[in-house]
Order: sequence, then C-alpha cells, then structure tokens
Amino acid sequence: MVDENNSYIVIDDHEYTDEEMHALIDGTITDFDDGDLVTGTVVQVERDEVLLDIGYKSEGVIPARELSIRKDANPADIVELGDEIEALVLQKEDKDGRLILSKKRAAYERAWNDIEKKFEGGENVEGEVIEVVKGGLILDIGLRGFLPASLVDLRRVKDLHMFLGDRLEARVIEMDRNRNNVVLSRRVVLEEDRKQERQDVLNKLVKGMILPGTVSSIVDFGAFVDLGGIDGLVHISELSWSHVNHPSEVVAVGDKVEVQVLDVDMSRERISLGLKQTQEDPWKQLVKDFTVGVIVDGKVTKIVPFGAFVEIGDNVEGLVHISEMARGHVEKPEDVVRVGDEIKVKVMDVDLDRRRISLSIRAANEELGLPDAIPVPEETAEDVSDESAEVEEAVAADETVAADVVEDEAPAADAETAVEGDGDED
Repeated sequence: MVDENNSYIVIDDHEYTDEEMHALIDGTITDFDDGDLVTGTVVQVERDEVLLDIGYKSEGVIPARELSIRKDANPADIVELGDEIEALVLQKEDKDGRLILSKKRAAYERAWNDIEKKFEGGENVEGEVIEVVKGGLILDIGLRGFLPASLVDLRRVKDLHMFLGDRLEARVIEMDRNRNNVVLSRRVVLEEDRKQERQDVLNKLVKGMILPGTVSSIVDFGAFVDLGGIDGLVHISELSWSHVNHPSEVVAVGDKVEVQVLDVDMSRERISLGLKQTQEDPWKQLVKDFTVGVIVDGKVTKIVPFGAFVEIGDNVEGLVHISEMARGHVEKPEDVVRVGDEIKVKVMDVDLDRRRISLSIRAANEELGLPDAIPVPEETAEDVSDESAEVEEAVAADETVAADVVEDEAPAADAETAVEGDGDED
C-alpha cells in the first residue's frame, strides 16, 4: 500500500519509506567485479548481441564476438532463449550502464584448466576443425588449438580443407598461456593406434594366408601394401609371373589387391607378400602339353656353363644339362650347341612347383636314332693304345727295330688320321 503523498510503502503490514525501499532493493542485487564468472539465463537473442539475466539490476550483454571462438558466428546458432550459460564479466558498466559479459572467455578459462590437466597427464583432446589457416588447422577444443599440417596425418596431406567440420582426436604437445598458444598433434595418436594395430595384425598372420590390402606406395624394388594397420612388401619378383621392369607396370597407389603372406619376421616387424601367388600361373597352362617322355622341337636361347636353355613353346623354356647333351663327355656346352640352333629334345621332367622343365638332347637322339653332335672315341682310343703297346715291345726287343719305327712316322700319322676319320663317321 502506498500513501497518497507516496511518502511510504506498506508491505506485509510494514511501512517502508522510499529510502528504506531503495536500500532493500539494492541489498537483493549481487555486485560484480571485472573477471568474475557469472551464470544466467538467455532472455533475448539478437543478431549482434545476447541478453543474459544474471540477477543484476539490468541484463548482462554478451556481444556476438564474445559468444564463441569461431569467427563470424551467428548468435542464434550458439544459444537459444532459456539456455543457462556461464559468462565472464568483462566490464562492470559501459557508457549505458550495462554489464558486458563474454561467454567464450568463460569457456576459455574452464577449457584451459581442463586441457592443462590432460597435457600433463598425456591424455588426448577432441575438437571440431573450424578453420584452415596457413600451415595447418584450427580445432575448437574449448579454445583455439593449432594443428600443424605436418602433424595432421601419418603422411603429408595435400588439401587440408577435406577436414573442415570433422571432429579430430589429438594430443597436446605444447602449451603457452602467456602467448595463448596450444599446439596439437594428431599424428602421434595415429601412430600409437597403428602400433597396436600392427601388433594385432602380426599376431594373426600365418604363412600362406590370402589377405586383402591396398597399395600404399611404390618403389623401384617392389610395392608396399597396407594390410590394415601394417604394410608388407611385395618384391618386384613376386608381382607377376612374367618379367616386370618396374612395379608401376603392374600396380598403382590406391589399388585394392589380394596378396599371399610369404614370410613374417616378428622381431623386425617385416612382412613379405606375394601378388602373383593369388593369380593363376599361366606357365602351368602352357606346359600342360609337355608331358614326360615326349620329344619336341626346340630352339637354343641361352648357353650357360652347366648347360643350355631351349625354348620349346611360347614363353616356355627348359634346361638341357651338360650331362644330357651327348653320350660322351662334354667339356663345354658350346661344343654341342650354339644359340639359335634348332634341335630335338626329350622332356625328362616337369616340376610345376619350381616351374622347371628338364630336357635331354642325348635321349632324343638315341630314341630317334640320330648321331651325337660330338664324337664318341672309346673304340678308336683302344686301337691307338694297342698299337703303342706293340711299338714299346718292339723297342724292348730290338733297338734297331725301334730306331726304324721312330724314323718311319707314317704309321703314327695313319693312326692319328684314323682316329679323326672314325670320329667324323660317328
């Protein structure tokens, strides 16, 4: 009740003067200082500011720039009417007598203390990528965390914009409150995860397993395949059944492939893989007509100290060992064949696992009734030996006879000629 002259106010049968009423109202209002954290309810959302009821004589004002660490953020995207939020007092009263608040700085204070604990404990932080800046990314982790480009992934990322809007897990590797600087690393998190994945994969690998993978990189000596946490090497010799000059002739980075585990070195964490083993060997189809015992036409393609390689079909070669070239002793393969010679050979053995075919010229000649390419001088050698023995006996019996034999060299020459002649006939 108010008297006619407005000199006093009656509340609950108690009379209050104007001075007493103002003192009573002032006593119910909390006083604030710069830097205080306050909690209030959003009562109005405008394009450039938000009004917060904090129990003060007037609403607190949060300018749009003080709502979030994100630049040009729309207040309506951050808060709604009725939200209860925390803010930090920036200015007790502006020129209009309003209390100026900051939501982002209150969040910053809370976030800094939380992140500092995680930094000291080696824990990970998580935040959304809100900006791509020169040299890296900015993550919203309650404050602006900088993630250098070199630490975004295990490999260098060419276009960082692909991460915009993604939530990333990272490790704080550097903090400086004076400079308001927080540096993050996602790579260290990925490396730790990958190390565990590598160990898990290694423990499951068994020689002979067929696994799916992705070609991760190509080098001159082969291709690395990602098996899902660990890379294995496919040596250039294991890429294809045919000859390969460079791995890029067979695979490209990003190709999805199936590979066979050839070997696992647990101590060195190295995996040897094979690509050709997961594909049908065309050689086995090519040699299906070359059964043991068949005689075929061939062409000498290469001579080596231990024999000669002979092509007996398209992309099919076999080896004639030096012991299979003739019935007699062969000093060197060149005594029997030359590169380019067309000859008959007999298939002696076919080893599908080792991809080897053993051939024989000698066996083919014997079966076809053909002469050897070099002489077999066993009988002629015996004849010469017998004549030499007779001469020695004559010398022992009569020196004069021996002298006559020595002076007359015609028989020896005839014998030598006979050896060569017999060899030609053979």
